[in-house]
Amino acid sequence: MTGTDSPSSGARFERLLIVRLSSMGDIIHALPAAVMLREAFPHATIGWLVEERWAELLCTLSTPRHGARSPQRPLADAVHIVNLKKWRKSLSSNQTWERVAAGVSELRAMRYQVAVDLQGAARSAILARWSGASTIYGAAQPRENLASLWYTRQVITEHRHVIEQYAEITEAVTRQPRPIPDAIFPCDPVAEESVAKRLSEANLRNFAILNPGAGWGAKQWPAERYGQLAKALSIRGVQSLINFGPREEGLAKIAEAASEGTARAMSFSIGELIALTRRARLFIGGDTGPMHLAAALHIPVVALFGPTDPARNGPYRTKSIVLRHPASPTTLTHRAQSDPGLLAINVEEVVAAATRLMEECRG
Repeated sequence: MTGTDSPSSGARFERLLIVRLSSMGDIIHALPAAVMLREAFPHATIGWLVEERWAELLCTLSTPRHGARSPQRPLADAVHIVNLKKWRKSLSSNQTWERVAAGVSELRAMRYQVAVDLQGAARSAILARWSGASTIYGAAQPRENLASLWYTRQVITEHRHVIEQYAEITEAVTRQPRPIPDAIFPCDPVAEESVAKRLSEANLRNFAILNPGAGWGAKQWPAERYGQLAKALSIRGVQSLINFGPREEGLAKIAEAASEGTARAMSFSIGELIALTRRARLFIGGDTGPMHLAAALHIPVVALFGPTDPARNGPYRTKSIVLRHPASPTTLTHRAQSDPGLLAINVEEVVAAATRLMEECRG
């Protein structure tokens, strides 16, 4: 570890800020690190700076974002919200700058001693600095090299998987080697009741979640193949639910039509998706937030990988089978075109993987 300041071994911090703004899967990957901080500093005030659309991963909608922790906000004493995408669209608006100023003021009022940037981007590092924390931890080789300019403590990470990298950064803060714990999610009784009712009305019990969406086109297995997969699973006595998020309705409709009545397309809030996934027998999908949610909840996963590296982003600590074709290049370039290697994975391969995984879990 390198840096310009050197807190003493076993330092006892009272106020810490986690900066992981987005996206769904990355925030889920950061949750074990947050648990590690909570275990190391049980009486500390821990805040989290996050994009507004993902705050439900940390705090239920009906729960105040600041105050005593509860099952509805189990890890953070304070959830600080930013809306960078919206702000960027209205930089000339006085209202935007008033909101930015109010957010910075709220952060500084908490008097955080330490900020831990798990995003590794220039914007997250700058926000960590704006918090007023005197010590800022981040990876020595962050996602954006510029981010390291704002770190006072740069942590050399050696592990491949991103969850383990976040844990290494956290251990630099706690100065205590710890086993990586499971993620902890908010428990939303309203979402639990809503999901139970919707599943009952749809007569869905022994079901798999199929997720045709992904962050960009190159990570998406063809939607119609999910429908064909649903037909094959139905023959094996497994129902299918096609999950879709914002701007993914078109993919869901294609998959549902191809299923010929063997699958239902349904959309859920984040809290509802957590409740739904806990009830699933199996998850099948690409490198996307709902897949990482399933893995974090220890639901068996068949993961379909294209251009991203499963050694870094693959399902972690759950029974899983990862399918990836050798033709897939490893790149984070957000290409809209389908990845040739991902297209080379056929329905029969996925059905075989799902069948084998369900048999292993039954045994």
